[in-house]
Amino acid sequence: MSRAPGLRDDDRALTPAVGKALEVGLVVLFLGALTTALYGGAVPDYRDAVGGEVGDRAVVAAVERVENAVPPSATQVRSAHAVDLPRSIRGENYRLRVEDRTLVLDHPSPAIGAETALALPDRVATVEGEWRSSDDAVVLVTGDDDGLRVELTSRNELGGGR
Repeated sequence: MSRAPGLRDDDRALTPAVGKALEVGLVVLFLGALTTALYGGAVPDYRDAVGGEVGDRAVVAAVERVENAVPPSATQVRSAHAVDLPRSIRGENYRLRVEDRTLVLDHPSPAIGAETALALPDRVATVEGEWRSSDDAVVLVTGDDDGLRVELTSRNELGGGR
């Protein structure tokens, strides 16, 4: 058997190991490029879109709960109703506040926001307050002859604790 000049038997044993190392290197490069592409564009866009949907639904559900808390005809009233809110949207806390009889979602991400007008009877004199997603949200309705007052507050502020 003739040999190629300059190759010894033990030098050729490195060829499979070098080949496998190159294959592993190519796989690592591919996974790195794929991860960068996903987390650089597709995943954040998807999280913003889903966060926007969750925000819209949270505002609509909260508006419905506030509107249903107002009694149909009573004026002498004091009632508190719990409101279920998601604890976070897109992994971050947020707040809901009232602005000109409109419930507004404030979120740290500028891609997430929602607002919906409250449809309340004319006998509701004031609507004020805000909820933080980290608190147990409560809508408090009080009233006398001057009209009804709707306040967004938390269970802790009412003295209910956890």
